[in-house]
Amino acid sequence: MIQYDWISKWAEYFPHKTAIKEYETDRELTYSQLNNLANYFAKKFISDFRIKTGDRLVILAENSLEHVILFSVAQKIGITIVPLNYRLTPVEIDYQLNDCEPEIILTESKYYEKVRGLDSFKKIRVKLSLEEFTNEISSVSEQFFDFEDLDLNLEDLPIFILYTSGTTGNPKGALYTHKMLFWNSINTCLRLDITSSDKSISCTPMFHTGGWNVILTPFLHHGAFVCLTKKFDADLILKLLNEYKATMFMAVPTMLSIMAQSELFDLVDLSSVKFFVVGGEPMPLPLIELWHKKGVPIRQGYGLTEVGPSVTSLHQDDAMRKIGSIGKVNFYLRYKILNDENEKVKKGEVGELVLKGPSVTIGYWRNEEETRNSLKDGWFYTGDLVREDDEGYLYIVDRKKNMFISGGENVYPAEIEKVLYKHQAIKEVAVIGVPDEKWGEVGKAYIVLKEGFNLTIDDLTNFCGGYLAKYKIPKHVEFVSELPKNETGKIDKKLLLKMHLNSISQTK
Repeated sequence: MIQYDWISKWAEYFPHKTAIKEYETDRELTYSQLNNLANYFAKKFISDFRIKTGDRLVILAENSLEHVILFSVAQKIGITIVPLNYRLTPVEIDYQLNDCEPEIILTESKYYEKVRGLDSFKKIRVKLSLEEFTNEISSVSEQFFDFEDLDLNLEDLPIFILYTSGTTGNPKGALYTHKMLFWNSINTCLRLDITSSDKSISCTPMFHTGGWNVILTPFLHHGAFVCLTKKFDADLILKLLNEYKATMFMAVPTMLSIMAQSELFDLVDLSSVKFFVVGGEPMPLPLIELWHKKGVPIRQGYGLTEVGPSVTSLHQDDAMRKIGSIGKVNFYLRYKILNDENEKVKKGEVGELVLKGPSVTIGYWRNEEETRNSLKDGWFYTGDLVREDDEGYLYIVDRKKNMFISGGENVYPAEIEKVLYKHQAIKEVAVIGVPDEKWGEVGKAYIVLKEGFNLTIDDLTNFCGGYLAKYKIPKHVEFVSELPKNETGKIDKKLLLKMHLNSISQTK
């Protein structure tokens, strides 16, 4: 039986090597210190709090060292960490607390008011404040604690429940097992060549799989170093990449666009960086070129909470030649591209990407319907539409749910957005399908213009006419100062549709 206690192994091999640092407090832990603290809390959770394998532990806090300590505790005693989005409303948090029914919760004081009045919070047996937890770390840090391995079967036991949006409107808790964690790390390491000498900065929120499983957990598995920050700040990230001689960094294109506009962009030395790992959405060619000129190769990829999230990777040497591609599927994953009849499509044709392998989720927490809809014979149906070229490189066409049908024709907003980004006046764009009496649905483009540029709807229509069939050209255009984004920097298309429907109702 595999023991997934990674931190104890590195504490044995490289006890004095720094594992993790928290920028805002300047606290840091070596692998030995991290393991020692995890041993202490593992014992305490079992003896004092009567926490047992499978119990859920909710974290409502910004990125911190405490997250990583609790991760190591989870590997030792088999508890399940449920990191909740602290930006949610009390009503939204209440739903998730009722759903996961935790035995223990760790709350940062600034978010305590959100939960203190909730019945779901009052039901939780063990309530800890982050600040008290931090003080306890300081009080015991000079003492030595050991912990005898428990004989646990962790293969199908979740180490995380990660909440994602659900088709019914309620979020669904993706079960992220110890087995998934291990194989995601192996897939990531094999494609990104991670070693114990690597260093990274992590600012992605740890209520998101990206904050845990793109860089942080693969780095911990391989004895590397990560500096945590509580939020994304372009100037700060550039400084830290330079200061720590980082070798990798994970970002979405919006973050890299903001960083490129910083006054520090031309001043910092990023020669230590092997590449940036980029996901979330396709990165525009001009932005790739800008970072390449800076000497930072761009390594695009694709992932999702329920698989990995490390699913594909495009080698940085192919970033320009295969612009727009998400690369090839990672080592220990199989894939198929299927049409609506569940038949394989030919190369070049569009179909849904389905995946199978040891890094695929076992399902959703207490949600059999969503599990049945997504998992069929061990294959996970991603809901993402892709095509494969003659060399086996994959390209995301769009989310299946983003696709709309106009006059009987399938329309993929991502295809339209790619064309619109070619226009010199456009800084950012998002296209959605909106209701139309004649065609069923038509496209609407929300556009942010570059400073000093003007653009009319007629200009835009004429421009698109050179690239797109008539039915694909947006029938509605709205110029905005900015596009709404979610906590990971992705454009929030659900909110854009809501804005459109609200504007329609107000004119009636």
